[in-house]
Amino acid sequence: MNLNNYYWYFESAVPHRICDDIIKYGNQLKEKMAVTGDFSNVKEFSKKQIKDLKKKRNSNVVWMNDRWIYKEIQPYVHTANDHAGWNYEWDYSESCQFTKYKKGQYYDWHSDSWALPYNKPGQPDHNKIRKLSVTVSLSDPKEYEGGELEFDFRNEDKKVSNIKKCTEILPKGSVVVFPSFVWHRVCPVKKGSRYSLVIWNLGPMYK
Repeated sequence: MNLNNYYWYFESAVPHRICDDIIKYGNQLKEKMAVTGDFSNVKEFSKKQIKDLKKKRNSNVVWMNDRWIYKEIQPYVHTANDHAGWNYEWDYSESCQFTKYKKGQYYDWHSDSWALPYNKPGQPDHNKIRKLSVTVSLSDPKEYEGGELEFDFRNEDKKVSNIKKCTEILPKGSVVVFPSFVWHRVCPVKKGSRYSLVIWNLGPMYK
């Protein structure tokens, strides 16, 4: 899909005290090993499965559903959707993913969406698909090295890459919103820890 804007950002938008509150809250909750869609239904991982998973993704996550976090972040999604010219119809946000990337951790190339909507009868996300992803940089860039968010504006055959490093969201409290089908990755952290918050925003299938 051709776009005029592959992402929209807000530099240093979220107050530092809010970022610190999210980090403090996230560090108080029980973290889990981050997984990819291929492993989402696995209850107990074998050593081989963990090894295979970490070839693609190596980080730790905490899930949050607190209204005060959505209230702080959702307005940026609405604004980006309008100003970037996407104008996607969306009406639901999934659980917030507080992610910890420590030294050596990363998330290789992926997109957040897939071809079919959720099939969850009776659930609020039933028949909805991920349309807009948002990432909030919670850490001061002086606290870590590496861990850059990169986009790949590849064409549909996935053979031609056009990689762009998203340096605009390095400052603490910066927000980036992008269509969930856009390919992206988090490069390995070389030093320190990088904290981020990710929210996927859903709507009906594209018309």
